[in-house]
Amino acid sequence: MLQVRLLPWAAAILGAIVFSGLAIRSGSASLYVLGGLCTLLAVLGFHDFVLQKKHTILRNYPIIGHGRYLMEAVRPEIRQYFIEDDLDGRPFNREERSLVYQRAKGDKDYDPFGSELDVREVGYEWIGHSMAPAHPAEHPPRVTVGATHCRKPYDISLLNISAMSYGSLGPSAVQAMGRGAKEAGFAHNTGEGGVSPYHLSTGADLIWQIGTGYFGCRDQAGNFCEERFQERASHDHVKMIEVKLSQGAKPGHGGILPAHKVTPEIAATRGIEVGKACLSPPGHTAFSSPAGLVAFVDRLRELSGGKPVGIKLCVGLPHEFMGVLKAMLASGTGPDFITVDGGEGGTGAAPPEFGDHVGMPLEEGLAFVRNAVWGAGLQNRVKIAASGKITSAMDVLRCIVLGASYTNAARAFMMSIGCIQAQLCHTNHCPAGVATLEPMRNRALDPKLKGVRAARYHRETLHSLLELVAATGFQSPHEIPLDRIRRRVEVDEIRSLAELYPAESPGSLLEGTAAADLQDAFDRSNADTFAATPPSLQVS
Repeated sequence: MLQVRLLPWAAAILGAIVFSGLAIRSGSASLYVLGGLCTLLAVLGFHDFVLQKKHTILRNYPIIGHGRYLMEAVRPEIRQYFIEDDLDGRPFNREERSLVYQRAKGDKDYDPFGSELDVREVGYEWIGHSMAPAHPAEHPPRVTVGATHCRKPYDISLLNISAMSYGSLGPSAVQAMGRGAKEAGFAHNTGEGGVSPYHLSTGADLIWQIGTGYFGCRDQAGNFCEERFQERASHDHVKMIEVKLSQGAKPGHGGILPAHKVTPEIAATRGIEVGKACLSPPGHTAFSSPAGLVAFVDRLRELSGGKPVGIKLCVGLPHEFMGVLKAMLASGTGPDFITVDGGEGGTGAAPPEFGDHVGMPLEEGLAFVRNAVWGAGLQNRVKIAASGKITSAMDVLRCIVLGASYTNAARAFMMSIGCIQAQLCHTNHCPAGVATLEPMRNRALDPKLKGVRAARYHRETLHSLLELVAATGFQSPHEIPLDRIRRRVEVDEIRSLAELYPAESPGSLLEGTAAADLQDAFDRSNADTFAATPPSLQVS
């Protein structure tokens, strides 16, 4: 007895016979078309049921089984456009994406009828405004990085483009972001892929990120090369250098650039082989200890002609970071800035386990680094940057209140130039032409027009930031105390950021009066090794 699941295949075979026969007798073109379609379906059914063994669904359900794969292919789009609420969706919900789009396009970013947020929901937060609000500052403040040790310090914006490599992004996207950075006066981080011709062509201020692969400054064996670094670091557009220790989306895992994205241009920029997957090693070879890292940073500063040099990390083991601070105290030098990335950060490609479960989230990581730096008495020597899931002025303000001097955003700037969160970055098939190297897809993204959008998003976000700050009665976001932002931690319990993330007093770690867990990490750290000192060997 013919099973119901095979009926579509049987119908296709029967249709092929009947319609083809009728077409031959009558000569009707429409019957020939029907006969041809039925024949194709019959052949497809034969392939599914008899020839292929890879897909069990297709073998059990020839022809109609393809419907399952079709629906699966368009499932993200169906959810995003027809099912998700404005507050649903990950990693950015529709409301967050819409805010970026509206500001980038210059549309009114006002909402009617009140907030859609549930103010009784755990996690809801607000900032306390003043009964005597200030007049918003005319221009957002800038932060000087490298004032202590650098001959060429840099005044950086409160919001900048976070690290995204050429290769992960296409050339049109790199140029669009660079144009926006140039127009609005903020910095563009190159990502670990190196300084490409597309970065330089825009005239934007660049932060050259150097990862474990030393792209753009490596020898044939993949080791750091001082000569190549000095040549590139001396370029006028390179304003700062950032040594990437780890990335929030995949801390402890090297960068990944699939083989199909390694074009001749990418290979020339990075100094690697064409058409071969580019996998950065998990760790650095130029140093192996906190003291070695500090010495490496100092050497980069010297080779660059005195430009600010910093480190970027997602916090993992607290004692390792404390070891870096001890090395800074011992040498009197070290990083000019520390970029804190959150475990919730984005990337073009990462193993799911790393993206979901490795690394300290931004808020906790930022509060820890702030307390460690202040506790070690280094707050006047090093600036702290926050890099994570930042889209709105409230996100920027929260990070600054938690201890950041300035912030960086990646995915928000991607959305400002057209990213629709299709999450196809790793496939080279980005529909918006942002995260792809395919010429036709890149052609669809106009760097000139999209650059204007990136600049506008930046300006409007900082304008909103100044209005928020003024509402609290202050002129600068750096003046706002931790207790001004409050958060619902239980349905019937409210706590301030000062209670959630208490701030350390300057020098408390050196005096031995810091919080117990922080003090323990400091006491067990060592400038000469990333390993922790066993408790029994601690020196009082």
